[in-house]
Amino acid sequence: MRCKTFMIGVAIAGAAMTSVHAQTQSVAIEVYSAGSLREALTVIAADHEARTGTKVLLTFGASGLMRERIEKGGQAHVFTSADTDHPQRLAQDGGWAVPVVFVRNALCALTQARIDTSPAGLLDTLLSSDVRLGTSTPKADPAGDYAWALFRRAEAVRPGAYAALDAKALKLTGGADSPKPPPGRGTYAWVMDEGQADVFLTYCTNAVAAQRDVPRLKVVEMPPDLQVGAAYGLTVRNTAPAGARQFAQYLLSPDAQAVFQRFGFGKP
Repeated sequence: MRCKTFMIGVAIAGAAMTSVHAQTQSVAIEVYSAGSLREALTVIAADHEARTGTKVLLTFGASGLMRERIEKGGQAHVFTSADTDHPQRLAQDGGWAVPVVFVRNALCALTQARIDTSPAGLLDTLLSSDVRLGTSTPKADPAGDYAWALFRRAEAVRPGAYAALDAKALKLTGGADSPKPPPGRGTYAWVMDEGQADVFLTYCTNAVAAQRDVPRLKVVEMPPDLQVGAAYGLTVRNTAPAGARQFAQYLLSPDAQAVFQRFGFGKP
């Protein structure tokens, strides 16, 4: 009798576990993410779905705008930002975990074919009066903040450089009102293909992706005295379903990190 009762209990427990597992799989995970992660994260999300059966819904945009959307009621479960400041603001306000760095990036210069420059001569090129300098929008998009960090580094190399670069920079992307590219076009490839700037400061991963779309564009790395690193932060809503934490953990796994590195991101 005891054996029969035990077997019934095991069956009930097994059914309950199956039910919980099915519920976990049925809850779609909402991820708000920095636009620069689009290519890599799309691949990683598909891998995670195939492995776990949990649907991952990705929404991309400038990190600052994604944070504002969350603060206004956006039901994201996971937030992957191109910096640590925006996820830290969510954590400070409560309801979100302390962010961790999960990948790194750096700034590069994406240039038109006619721009003849090198890392050593890049500052001269940026300061040239006949070169139109494009950037993203500070505060709304960390890429813009990193560009202004580069301007401050330039000031240390050449006094007066900050004021000159600050005055000439064209904030072409990343803002709430920034023009959007046509469907299927990458933002930076489109901006440069349309001739809106001669040089655009963006993440190296973005620059390489733009060059794939428009092969005539050139990618120039920063010289050591102008280099600016970008640390990407990951946070999870405290009330998110278990699947959200599983996805966040997967982003730090060797398999996911290998995908990030394939797209040019650095290790955390």
